[in-house]
Amino acid sequence: MRCTFASRFLAASLIAALGVIALPASAADVYEVDPVHSAFLYRVKHLGASYSYGRFNEASGSFTIDAADPAKNSIEIEVKTASIDTANKARDKHLSGPDFFNATEFPTMTFKSTSFKKKEGETYEVTGDLTILGVTKSVTLDAEFVGVGKGQKGQQLAGWDATLVIDRTDFGMAFMPDAIGAEVTIRIGIEGAKK
Repeated sequence: MRCTFASRFLAASLIAALGVIALPASAADVYEVDPVHSAFLYRVKHLGASYSYGRFNEASGSFTIDAADPAKNSIEIEVKTASIDTANKARDKHLSGPDFFNATEFPTMTFKSTSFKKKEGETYEVTGDLTILGVTKSVTLDAEFVGVGKGQKGQQLAGWDATLVIDRTDFGMAFMPDAIGAEVTIRIGIEGAKK
């Protein structure tokens, strides 16, 4: 039986109309981190009497949100260690030096997620690789998906908020163990614009 081009085209159209041919799934949304509307904070005990707080002012990164399959979500962040800010220039210089973040040799610290697991509501268990001072450790944190909004220029925005507790000595930062606590609480709030 001879099959003309027109008949082949008609058959393909009918099959597509009946849904036999699956259309490709929509791509996940990728967001670029906006450092102006993001925060990278930490706290650590000082002399056992109080907490000392600081922040990092320069960071970049991106995150992916897959509404159809949250397990495919991902986050990747890079923070410039020399951007540390504790509201004291002398202390910031010391923290940027070889006793602590050694910003000259290790200008960045990074986090790259390796898995996302949805918990209750908008909370996710996120596991990833955290690299500080060239040492990489797998860490797990709870991250809240804050929501989606619209920017002043009409762009789609989304954000995350997360808390992580680490032992700084695990990454080789062991200076002043009697004065500064080993346990460091890190708070991350990020906002991104859809690419």
